[in-house]
Amino acid sequence: MSASYRGGRPVAEIVRSGFAESLHRGSVAVTDPSGNLLASIGDTGSAVFPRSSNKPMQALAMLRAGWAPGTEADLAIASASHRGEPFHLAQVASVLGGAGLGEEHLQCPADLPSDPVARNAVVAAGGEPRRVYMNCSGKHAGMLAACAANGWDLATYRDPEHPFQRLVTTTVEELTGDAVETIGVDGCGAPVLAVSLAGIARAFSRLVEAPAGSDERRVADAMRANPKLIDGTRGPDHRMMTALPGLLAKGGAEGVHVLAAPGVGAVAVKIDDGAGRASTPVALRALITTAGLAVPEDAKPEVDALMWPEVHGGDQSVGRLRTLL
Repeated sequence: MSASYRGGRPVAEIVRSGFAESLHRGSVAVTDPSGNLLASIGDTGSAVFPRSSNKPMQALAMLRAGWAPGTEADLAIASASHRGEPFHLAQVASVLGGAGLGEEHLQCPADLPSDPVARNAVVAAGGEPRRVYMNCSGKHAGMLAACAANGWDLATYRDPEHPFQRLVTTTVEELTGDAVETIGVDGCGAPVLAVSLAGIARAFSRLVEAPAGSDERRVADAMRANPKLIDGTRGPDHRMMTALPGLLAKGGAEGVHVLAAPGVGAVAVKIDDGAGRASTPVALRALITTAGLAVPEDAKPEVDALMWPEVHGGDQSVGRLRTLL
């Protein structure tokens, strides 16, 4: 195991036909609206890679670099892990076009859409993987737009020593209150910065509690106003932010999920085995039961479906994922 992240305790189990089939361990940090640690499970002080949960902080750095998005939807797609649906692709094109750039400038890997309907449509039409289909292309487009606004080199925008990436590091350290321990390479090829779960939760609290009109609040508001852009028609972040107005949600690879609500606090989760199926239910349960997020009556069916996802056998439900908080 990594010397920096020591792991957590059981936080979820898969129950099939009344039998506990699998167990997920993890760590959970809960902060209050001021960013103070309210409760914790496991190791919340050692560094982890937030993966795509870093994106709101990277988008904040884009604004601080002087990028002026044409619309708040442009800012949302720069914060997103999109699924390659047609409206996602149009928004990425809007960011690139606003900076006088094109898909050829993107340096994320070529991929097929991750949304199954969009992927099937591309394959049926004889399409091939493209950089714009990759789920981080909105972030890469925003990074390029920020660089173009400053006259910074476009060919090296992923280099950790590039002026934009140095600004990202400064921004992440400011919001989390942590010193970045390690800079790695994310799945999309951009730098990913290792900070603590407590720090990540603190950063999200600061985004939702920031004054209206501030750059921090602009990022949070853009994401909440455009939840379908963040992770697609069928994505959990879209579903949570739609069911619970005011909630800010951003998942990341390898079992990371971060939620925050104004006046309530924030939750950051890391599942030790990297399972995304456990991170959403655990984060949502912690925000409700520990931080005290109130769930409106009309939102309860959707919240319950996300917090206690079904396990299927054949064409019927035979169990659920059960959180152990």
